[in-house]
Amino acid sequence: MGKKNLSAKRRTYNGIMKTLMRAATILTCALVLFMIGYVLVEGVPHISWKLLSTERSYLTDNIGILPDMLNTLYIIIATLIIVLPLGVGAAVYLTEYAAGKKAVAVIEYAAETLSGIPSIIYGLVGMLFFCEFLGMRTSLMAGAMTLVIMNLPTIMRTTQESLKTVPQSYREGAFGLGAGKWRVIRTVVLPGCVEGIITGCILSVGRILGESAALLFTAGVAHSLNGFFSGLANSGATLTVALYMYAKEEGEFGVAFAIAAILIVFALIINLAAKLVQRYFRRKKAL
Repeated sequence: MGKKNLSAKRRTYNGIMKTLMRAATILTCALVLFMIGYVLVEGVPHISWKLLSTERSYLTDNIGILPDMLNTLYIIIATLIIVLPLGVGAAVYLTEYAAGKKAVAVIEYAAETLSGIPSIIYGLVGMLFFCEFLGMRTSLMAGAMTLVIMNLPTIMRTTQESLKTVPQSYREGAFGLGAGKWRVIRTVVLPGCVEGIITGCILSVGRILGESAALLFTAGVAHSLNGFFSGLANSGATLTVALYMYAKEEGEFGVAFAIAAILIVFALIINLAAKLVQRYFRRKKAL
């Protein structure tokens, strides 16, 4: 009887826990779908070719987000050009050259701590250091440098974890054939973990795309249309900053929802790209 009662209690407990977990899953999915659906329903009707292909004009009250889209593209390119070599290089050094040293644990702890710092603090530091101390003024380049500091821990830690997945036997086999350290890293280790590096890069693009607090302090809020190099040297609003300005300062909620819908579509595309990259390299490894 005791065993039967215990078995019944376990079944009851398992059933309750399964029900609670299913309820939590359904609630989470419902909230995400509601948010995405609400933003798309409110924003898509306000998206037009005129909105996407023109710039903001206060003389004619025309509202266009073409400069904001280009500023977002400029700041993504500038940030990745700087953060990828730094992050991947730091990860390679810590994993391949400095493995086992006490300083590695300290640097990894510092990187994890940096990942948890609120972005507005990065914005304050970026404004004081890049804009004021280095004389960059409020510009896209100052915003890009701030985002480099923000995304450096992500790139570094993602690359480190990917490097650790490469079997040690690959390295030993290459060394046995007479290859040097750098040649082993370049021809054996990095090709074996390129999936993780690309995934980290795509996730960093998502974070750059969604950042606003740090850029308010460093990149500015101008809606001016510029080329790539001239744009980096001048103030410019990205899509997220433009969303804040239109919703909070100008009360243009239709435009704000349109920008929000565009950002959600971009975020979905980025996540889909990350999944496709992972599947491609997994299939390539399997072959």
